[in-house]
Amino acid sequence: MLQDKHLNKLRELPEPVRQLAGLVIITIIVILSFAILNIFFGHDKDLVAKMKKEEEKNSEKRKLSEMMSNLPSGILVTYDGTDNYKLSEELYEKVCNATKLIPQRTLLGANLINLKAHQIYTNNGNQIQETFVKWDSENKKCVAGYVLKGTIDGKEETITVSGDALSFLSTGIDTRVYFIKNF
Repeated sequence: MLQDKHLNKLRELPEPVRQLAGLVIITIIVILSFAILNIFFGHDKDLVAKMKKEEEKNSEKRKLSEMMSNLPSGILVTYDGTDNYKLSEELYEKVCNATKLIPQRTLLGANLINLKAHQIYTNNGNQIQETFVKWDSENKKCVAGYVLKGTIDGKEETITVSGDALSFLSTGIDTRVYFIKNF
């Protein structure tokens, strides 16, 4: 009987008031649900640290991308005596850190003076295991290269060909290593 009395009072309330009360109750239920889930699954310190590192990487990538888009399209060099755009030392490091692509033409050029690498490359269907471009802070140079893995005379061989990245090709969208000096 008491229950019927309270239900009748609720039914007598105007429709907008009942709708607002229902909305408030649903909102409270949703907030409490997320609070309970957060107690059990939230505040993972490792996850927060990973998210901060990822955000820093993304911020750095945005800065590099903006810097790269301001460079002229064409060949970017590190030495004097050409009509191409010469990179300052600071810009050279930034371009090196932003570059991840090494075209086939550049790889073949570096292969010409390493006969063993050339043999592995041709024997194994021109397969390249890995390419890399990284900044050598000790020597203040950009090092580019690749790893070849294959068979020579029945033996499994792995060889790394690397050298100084002396020039880059800026396409306006990205940069690529243009010339590797490995002699």
